[in-house]
Amino acid sequence: MTVYSTEEKRILVSGGSGFIGSHLIDLLLSQGHEVLCVDNLFTGSKRNIDHLHDNPKFEFIRHDVTLPLYVEVDEIYNLACPASPIHYQHDPVKTTRTSVSGAINMLGLAKRMKCRIFQASTSEVYGDPEVHPQVEGYWGNVNPIGPRSCYDEGKRCAETLFFDYNRQHGIEIKVARIFNTYGPRMHQADGRVVSNFIVQALKGIPITIYGEGQQTRSFCYVDDLIDGFVRFMGTTPDVTGPINLGNPIEFTIRELAELVLEMTGSKSTLVTAPLPEDDPKQRQPDITMARKLLDWEPRVKLRQGLEKTISYFDELLSEEAR
Repeated sequence: MTVYSTEEKRILVSGGSGFIGSHLIDLLLSQGHEVLCVDNLFTGSKRNIDHLHDNPKFEFIRHDVTLPLYVEVDEIYNLACPASPIHYQHDPVKTTRTSVSGAINMLGLAKRMKCRIFQASTSEVYGDPEVHPQVEGYWGNVNPIGPRSCYDEGKRCAETLFFDYNRQHGIEIKVARIFNTYGPRMHQADGRVVSNFIVQALKGIPITIYGEGQQTRSFCYVDDLIDGFVRFMGTTPDVTGPINLGNPIEFTIRELAELVLEMTGSKSTLVTAPLPEDDPKQRQPDITMARKLLDWEPRVKLRQGLEKTISYFDELLSEEAR
């Protein structure tokens, strides 16, 4: 059962200028909280938070979470880490350091401040799953030495640290495993399937499908996801997670490509390329726990969310063309 607090807080969001982080900040500010956005702008963008700089309750600090941070806050959301293969494979050692050292530094801050902390983990902890749909009790099938392991194992280690800080130091933790999320403010060159397909369709260039496009994903609109974050943070201390947050409705990659073509009216063709190494064949969350403990499930249908996302990228590309 969720327990919501109307008390105004000073909340730190690491990775706050990123796609998901910036939407989370919007929601927290709308609830009357003060928000400290911490980001090194490696994958985040000032564009995502430009509209907030005149808000007296918003503050931005350019900082890398692999270094300690000494501030006073009442609550922490730790979202800092590159989350797309193109970005996290660009500097894999840095990616692992961000997940692990970043978690240690944010947990250290939570320990000093005696405050609650949220970890944005990922469905990638399940690897290429042998259990479908994925339940929180499944330990995963992850290649520890592959090209994706900097992210997969980094996030798995971060979860370990969160639960050890909880057991050893009594820190109040909330660990969410995020499944594929999309919406406005996605990076147009992050290599994620939704942004890739939309940008390719709007530019009228071929849409690239890896393999035959029969691998599946479940797409959650960003507003639904951050609603889950805030609900989770409002639960009693004994509800630690990990909890899956994502949309349980599964689509093949080819189905997504065809829907994007239809909605954009694009003349782009579909072309195939070899599957990337360790690319999961299936990804679908079991959200039984989120429904029970958070009274949460996604509300936004894929077509509805894609309309908003396509509109965002259409405007972005138009601005770049001017």
